[in-house]
Amino acid sequence: MRPSRAKALKSGLYVLILAVIVYIVVYMSTPYMINQPGTAEEIKPMVSIPSGDPEEKGTFMLTTVSVSYANVWMLATARFNKHAEIVKKEPDRNDEEYETQQRYYMNSSQSNAIMAAYNKAGVKYGIVPEYVFIIGLSKDSPPKGDFHSGDIIRAVKGQPVKRFEDLGALLQDNQPGDVVDVRLERGGKSVDQQVELVEIKAADGVRKAGLGVSVGELRKIQAADQAKEVKFADTRIGGPSAGLMFTLEIYNQLTPGDLSKGYRVAGTGTIAEDGTVGAIGGVQFKIVASDREKAEIFFVPEANYKVAKAKAEEIGSKMKLVPVKTLDDALDYLASLEPKAP
Repeated sequence: MRPSRAKALKSGLYVLILAVIVYIVVYMSTPYMINQPGTAEEIKPMVSIPSGDPEEKGTFMLTTVSVSYANVWMLATARFNKHAEIVKKEPDRNDEEYETQQRYYMNSSQSNAIMAAYNKAGVKYGIVPEYVFIIGLSKDSPPKGDFHSGDIIRAVKGQPVKRFEDLGALLQDNQPGDVVDVRLERGGKSVDQQVELVEIKAADGVRKAGLGVSVGELRKIQAADQAKEVKFADTRIGGPSAGLMFTLEIYNQLTPGDLSKGYRVAGTGTIAEDGTVGAIGGVQFKIVASDREKAEIFFVPEANYKVAKAKAEEIGSKMKLVPVKTLDDALDYLASLEPKAP
């Protein structure tokens, strides 16, 4: 073999080996995800109310957890990051379903936040169902139609579907194996198909006919006074844990004066329409994110307080951690503060 040819083959082999290594380290998927501190973001630019009081010398901040699908390189480096956590992916849920579920949680969180703030501020409102959409596909009763996570179910059997109850009512007289017309909306386009119904097990244990999908309902919270209508900017943030902080920002705009009193206020917690604050996951990452953004106060669900306190002490944070069970707990604490000196 000529030296030049041998050299070329050797070089080609090196390139091939390097390409394989890069693929394995960077592009090859793993069954793991990495959780680590995300962001602490000002909420005011995300929320608008036509007649809202704009006064806010401080700021209310929602907090996030950064969730990454891990490659080999990320797994290796995460082990040396004291603020990172490696977790296994849920085997029965793909990336598309995860992202759709997180968007649904965020929409529900915003709706609950509006209702909680309206209830506290005495604003009359109505709940308007808009549409039902597909979150995921059943693993126990796989669907026989062409369904994708995020599809909007516009009609079944020629009848419009806007609420959970509509779907159940339309299929209650059908049996597994029946074929029905289904109209979906996918990416802004209509998709019509005939779908064979499958046997599903309802929450009460009764078996009946269904599409074989899990669904969510998008609702609009409509104020009786349009000037008090709450609108959210597209944040591209998912999950339910910003509920409490959304509520504080909305309530601040609905009422005169400045609830923030000039302080940088971060926090987390789900919210129910009656103002109950619920526990969340990943509070330790949110403590780090808030400390990095120089938050002075952090509202934390009481059930998460122990973990939050331990992390705050570990990083030497000077934030004041305030455990809360309800919206009133947070509002009472803010009311007790002296305005921050300029």
